[in-house]
Amino acid sequence: MKSDQRLPGRRTLLRLAAGLGTAAAVRMIVADPAGTPARYLDPAMAGAAGPPSAVRARPAGYRLQPMTAGAPARFRPAAPPVRTRPIEERPDLGRAMVLTFDDGPDPLCTPHILATLREHGVHAMFFLCGEMANDKQDLVRAIAEDGHTIGNHSWTHPLVTKLSRAGVRDELGPTSEVIERVTGAAPLWYRAPYGAWKRNSFEIGAAMGMEPMAWTVDTLDWTEPGVGTIVRRGPGGAASGVVVLSHDAGGDRSQSVAALRRYLPELLDDGYRITVPRRR
Repeated sequence: MKSDQRLPGRRTLLRLAAGLGTAAAVRMIVADPAGTPARYLDPAMAGAAGPPSAVRARPAGYRLQPMTAGAPARFRPAAPPVRTRPIEERPDLGRAMVLTFDDGPDPLCTPHILATLREHGVHAMFFLCGEMANDKQDLVRAIAEDGHTIGNHSWTHPLVTKLSRAGVRDELGPTSEVIERVTGAAPLWYRAPYGAWKRNSFEIGAAMGMEPMAWTVDTLDWTEPGVGTIVRRGPGGAASGVVVLSHDAGGDRSQSVAALRRYLPELLDDGYRITVPRRR
């Protein structure tokens, strides 16, 4: 199992979270479809101090413009044209946020995260690695039974930009299959490990009925910076339309568990609605 912190240059690759909206204030970040390091398109954001994950998002609602609307979530040709980057359209939909957890499921941390979400009656997105899901099918089932959205995070957490088309299929296909076998439904969303996307992964993901899903706030919990720091990065980046990246596996995630227990009630008390995106 490869965790996000094991890849040199991860800071560059994490600069992905695309936004396309109706208001001039909406910002956009994209991954180069050729597989080169991600870059900022917004000059104002490009000059911001600190890492991109620390930039506070402006208020906006959240939804994705689907690539695969109306088609069954199975292996079938994607209708052209297939876009080369994730697009996030964010009109004003109120104080809605999305919490996402990558790399699981993990028997030590995932149950605690599920318990906290259940306690507060909110749903999140879990992007699962196939090898973890296959080994911990009881946890995959528990995530689904609690009503959370399950996404595809590849089988072994590779750097997708280095894979051939066959290699991308080998990572995404079996992962979708094990999730469908355990839960009864194939995943409708996927997230590239390290946030490193390429055209092949968009096309193949679309052919499997999946939408790409990026993020706009990275808690950097994989660095184990301390519970207080993770808490500040979570609510500290809170805004309508924010997609928060955290992890429930790939290392010791006890700080992530403790931080969620602290910042989730804070977000709810501040009037934020924790939700998951819906496919149209």
